[in-house]
Amino acid sequence: MILALHTGYPAMSNLLLDFNTRGGVINGSEPREIDIRPQYRWAWQKYLDGCANHWMPQEINMAADVALWNDPQGLSDDERQVIKRNLGFFTTADSLAANNIVLGTYRHITSAECRRYLLRQAFEEALHTHAYQYIVESLSLDEGEIFNMYHEVPSIHDKAAFLLPFIDTLTDPNFRTGTPENDQRLLRSLIVFACIMEGLFFYVGFVQILSFGRRNKMVGAAEQYQYILRDESMHLNFGIDLINQIKLENPPLWTPAFRDEIRSLLDQAVALEYRYAVDTMPRGVLGLNAEMFREYLRYIANRRATQIGLQEIYPGADNPFPWMSEVIDLKKEKNFFETRVTEYQTGGALRWD
Repeated sequence: MILALHTGYPAMSNLLLDFNTRGGVINGSEPREIDIRPQYRWAWQKYLDGCANHWMPQEINMAADVALWNDPQGLSDDERQVIKRNLGFFTTADSLAANNIVLGTYRHITSAECRRYLLRQAFEEALHTHAYQYIVESLSLDEGEIFNMYHEVPSIHDKAAFLLPFIDTLTDPNFRTGTPENDQRLLRSLIVFACIMEGLFFYVGFVQILSFGRRNKMVGAAEQYQYILRDESMHLNFGIDLINQIKLENPPLWTPAFRDEIRSLLDQAVALEYRYAVDTMPRGVLGLNAEMFREYLRYIANRRATQIGLQEIYPGADNPFPWMSEVIDLKKEKNFFETRVTEYQTGGALRWD
């Protein structure tokens, strides 16, 4: 029976062979959505972990946040500005992230497993935008004020403007990989997307909002940000692995000049995010001040550089927020706001590395 199947359907045999020899993460054979033998098991595992890591914003009770926000003495003007500026930036950023995946990155990746994870990631970006909308609506904030900050607040506009050329590269319908120049353009955009957009531009906001939760303020919003941080950490880890896989398969792309360019982009990103920190809290708030973020952003940039094989940009930079490492790196049975179980995965142990 097995012999008859083999000889009777040679096309199927060729198809299975093609599945197993389709080439690299980029510039492989025509991408397929079904693959019975994953070539990149690390990507397949990340897809499974992502699927097991599900949550919905409306599951989180915002009653305490609403009461605090509506109390004239509940929050200072500076604290309110931090919250609104965060919502203004994150809403724009996650919208850009979703567009970058669906309209750009997905088209240029020829690994079925990586493409499947990207679909999961795109859903999570939509979920994050949903969460910000849920917070805005719960607090009865002025949607026009929040969603127009990209146009009206320079520190938010400048971060988005920095990202747009790299997103435009991938979303250009005429862009194709297959030449050293274009493959390098793809790699550059992936590094900016993973290491800078998701891996650096989000971290001032995460520290700020999670600091509210640590002080038992805005606990519903902080809980949602904790889940978003968990998702984004998984996105970052996938992006790092994808970048390193492309480097491994295409060594000529990783030239000294290219490495210097990436280091320069990371340095520019640190300056932009530091300006955002100063803008959101010019007088300091929640026991935080902008100068602390200067050191933290250098520490984060060093991590991103070493994760993709570059030397540290700021030798000796330290982490002034060690509790953030605990939020990101530790597997917990309950979140630190003591409000609901966060080990919501349906199977398997979620890993961060």
